[in-house]
Amino acid sequence: MTAPFRIAGKGRLTPARVARFTFDGAGYAGLEGDTLASALLANGVHLVGRSFKYHRPRGFLSAGAEEPNALVGIHRDAARKTPNVRATVQELYDGLTAVSQNRWPSLKMDVGAVNDLASPFFSAGFYYKTFMWPKAAWKHLYEPQIRSAAGLGVAPDQPDPDHYAARYAHCDVLVVGGGAAGLAAALSAAEAGARVIITDEQAELGGALRFETGTTVEGKDGWAWATEASARLSAMDNVRLLTRTTAFGYYAQNFVGLVERVSDHLAAPLPDLPRERLWQVRARRVVLATGAIERHMVFPDNDRPGVMLASAARTYLNHYGVAVGKAVGVYTANDSAYHAAIDLKKAGVHVAAIVDLRDNPQGPAVDEARGLGIEISAGRAVTGVSGRQRISAMTVQPKNGGASRTIPVDTLLTSAGWTPSVHLFSQSRGKVAFDEAGRRFLPGTYAQDCVSVGACNGTDELGALLGEAATAGHAAAKAAGIKVGRASKPKASTGERWAGGMLGAAPGAGADPKAKAFVDFQNDVTAKDIRQAVREGMRSIEHVKRFTTNGMATDQGKTSNLHGLAIAAETLGKPIPEVGLTTFRAPYTPVTFGAIVNHARGSLFDPTRRTAMHGWAEAHGAVFEDVGQWKRAWYFPHAGEDMHAAVDRECRTVRQSAGIFDASTLGKIEVVGPDAAAFMELLYTNPWQKLAPGRCRYGIMLREDGFIYDDGVVGRLADDRFHVTTTTGGAARVMNHMEDYLQTEFPHLKVYLTSISEQWAVIAVQGPKSRDIIAPLVEGIDLSDAAMPHMSVREGSICGVPTRLFRMSFTGERGFEINVPADYGQAVWEAVWAEGAKHGACAYGTEAMHVLRAEKGYIIVGQETDGTVTPNDAGLDWAVGKKKTDFVGIRGLMRPDLVAPGRKQLVGLRTKDPKVVLEEGAQIVADPNQPVPMKMIGHVTSSYWSENCGHSIALALVADGRALTGKTLHVPMPDRTIEVEVTGTVFFDEKGERLDG
Repeated sequence: MTAPFRIAGKGRLTPARVARFTFDGAGYAGLEGDTLASALLANGVHLVGRSFKYHRPRGFLSAGAEEPNALVGIHRDAARKTPNVRATVQELYDGLTAVSQNRWPSLKMDVGAVNDLASPFFSAGFYYKTFMWPKAAWKHLYEPQIRSAAGLGVAPDQPDPDHYAARYAHCDVLVVGGGAAGLAAALSAAEAGARVIITDEQAELGGALRFETGTTVEGKDGWAWATEASARLSAMDNVRLLTRTTAFGYYAQNFVGLVERVSDHLAAPLPDLPRERLWQVRARRVVLATGAIERHMVFPDNDRPGVMLASAARTYLNHYGVAVGKAVGVYTANDSAYHAAIDLKKAGVHVAAIVDLRDNPQGPAVDEARGLGIEISAGRAVTGVSGRQRISAMTVQPKNGGASRTIPVDTLLTSAGWTPSVHLFSQSRGKVAFDEAGRRFLPGTYAQDCVSVGACNGTDELGALLGEAATAGHAAAKAAGIKVGRASKPKASTGERWAGGMLGAAPGAGADPKAKAFVDFQNDVTAKDIRQAVREGMRSIEHVKRFTTNGMATDQGKTSNLHGLAIAAETLGKPIPEVGLTTFRAPYTPVTFGAIVNHARGSLFDPTRRTAMHGWAEAHGAVFEDVGQWKRAWYFPHAGEDMHAAVDRECRTVRQSAGIFDASTLGKIEVVGPDAAAFMELLYTNPWQKLAPGRCRYGIMLREDGFIYDDGVVGRLADDRFHVTTTTGGAARVMNHMEDYLQTEFPHLKVYLTSISEQWAVIAVQGPKSRDIIAPLVEGIDLSDAAMPHMSVREGSICGVPTRLFRMSFTGERGFEINVPADYGQAVWEAVWAEGAKHGACAYGTEAMHVLRAEKGYIIVGQETDGTVTPNDAGLDWAVGKKKTDFVGIRGLMRPDLVAPGRKQLVGLRTKDPKVVLEEGAQIVADPNQPVPMKMIGHVTSSYWSENCGHSIALALVADGRALTGKTLHVPMPDRTIEVEVTGTVFFDEKGERLDG
């Protein structure tokens, strides 16, 4: 294998394990354990991409997830093309195919680079000021061109053939980060007996110990200790160790989202392996050991291939055994970069010079570098680099001005210091505080049960870091209720210092409008862009962020935020804390749609739900309609019948004899507990305390604003138990609504909520013969009117099966709803159907159900209501308890707008031509001859042909509708205007005498 920059004897990879791969069609060889980045660098490849806006050549900046430049496409086959993969994270496997992005026709010869020449026209905020004239050009020219140029990679154009997994997990302690601090915290908590999950985005735990040299922990080399600690944790039954797993989001109540890369590192994943696994973890306490991210120096042309972070060069050298160049320069404002120069020098790499912005750097690292013969240019700055697709030299100048000097280098390592990674802490709603001494933001006020340890907490010295982490792990175990002894703290020593550094633009990145000193590499934001934003009136850092796009998108400001903030503060003449810090948003790094969607795609994207009686309906020729996720029988046509004929027959039969209807899709919730009635009093407008067991009541649920949210019949089974029905579409949201109020507003109530929608099949038998049909089948229940009047519920059995039998009606006829365990639904249905056949009954579907309920003026939530309808608007004042002092929505009902005259009210409509059926949604006007645009005073909510009435019927919401009863209104349509008379909402059996047969 020929890899000219692989150094024999360096790194931790096994040379015998070769992995061959291609990049932009060229073949290379790397080692198993390499990342794509380390393998390319081993082969001398630095140019890997083009920048987003200016198409400037870009190389590797980092060796981790903070990488903004080296975003590539990974292609396994025609259907597996993943764009925007960080080459610094993608593990190498044999046969890997990678391609560069955002270039045409090739990476080295990119036509888009003309944007760099035209950059004066693409300054910060240009998109807010251009593309505004001529107006027609936006649709036909600007938008199509912008959309075609947007993004970096190309989205896959074929369905994803991979599958994804999901897991829920609970633990006492979740440790995020597997560096020295994370390992110490996890060991301390686990050894105390806590259930621990430790997660890290890398393939192996160890964090910065991957590249540090001269560090010892417990008398062992730092990396050896990390490897041993990982093995100890892995062997513990109470520990789950998740590598290749990123904590991307920290949500309420210590809920943390993780995504695990399960097979992206494998050459030939087994078919049963998921590609990624989404972990949704709820932890008693979260320990954030997320470390710190090295900042680059901001100077002209600091984005050229060959310019990278000092810590990245150390990682490539000490972990992967790769030298990032043959002649290396270092530009720094703190000590940590010296260690990179020392390591490279000891590995035989020529270090041309260390340029230190500080006037008089001192310390062991400085002395050691001098002792190795490395030139140190203190008080100087790098003011530029030569070379375009790979640097060839750096220009050095005294920081206060003076003669410049050119030093030949092919790689330049930079370090402006370290930024604590507070992204997850910020996502947890914690408030950061500015550390003036360290010039950095650190965790301040905590909003959740978590603790930050190590570098992310500003603890730089290794011994103190390990002690802090061990104490935190021990305390977390104790907080989980575990009896713990004294915490053991690992002992460590190191000569490395991470403190110090600079923020903002370095010398040379000043007011020169031609200098491109990049702050945000991913979004092509320069120091002059930040200054321009301030000059144009942006005072808030959030406004600066949006004007320039600094720290936006997938980067989330990992390397750029503090630099941008410092430049804005300097331009404004304000201290950094006064300018503020931008909001860190989830995800921390990009998460695939596959991981989030998981199983919910294809046939599982919107699962089809079928009732227990679906098979019977299908066998009897039912035509189905989709109602939410449910398949519901729409109508049951006989031979030669169209839909209208079938529905007319079903409606006649229900009124003349009986009909049998599958009502299983109604939502059903059990409200149980000693405070069940008190809870119902608060959630519904009706009174419930005095409702006797065995009786039912129609209930209305409001939102806080006073508008109708849902309705349904509620049966009281016992003093402490209610059987609540909801609309089919409202089942889940009503359950959530109830649970939300129970947990947040009424937690003192002893109430338990259980969704039972799928536990009970419901068979509605409606019509004059309904009691005769079910009587032979029911056991233990007296069905007489005296013993079981309308709006009653009884428990007994039917066909030997337990039942909750409701006497209720959605048709206005004598009716019963038979609730039986779903497993027995079809068997009981068939028995009811056999009895019904003796009485001339029919099966009817949802369309007939709609007609029958409209004949009686019964509303359907979502059809007669639209989120702006009150009980009074719907004519349901009688369902609001007049003596009640509190329920959800009571204050909303008192708002002036909700009691003002002129509100739309539910009324009935009859067309002057009885055969004309109005269109639902049609608008209503008082004067059809008024000029356009006409004043609309209402709209049709429901409209049907009623075979039982012999004419069309409709319900409508009309302004002051009840006062217009008997008046003529008009419904303008494209081909004619239809005259309608305003009526009451009941069209059939106005006195309700048929409820008792």
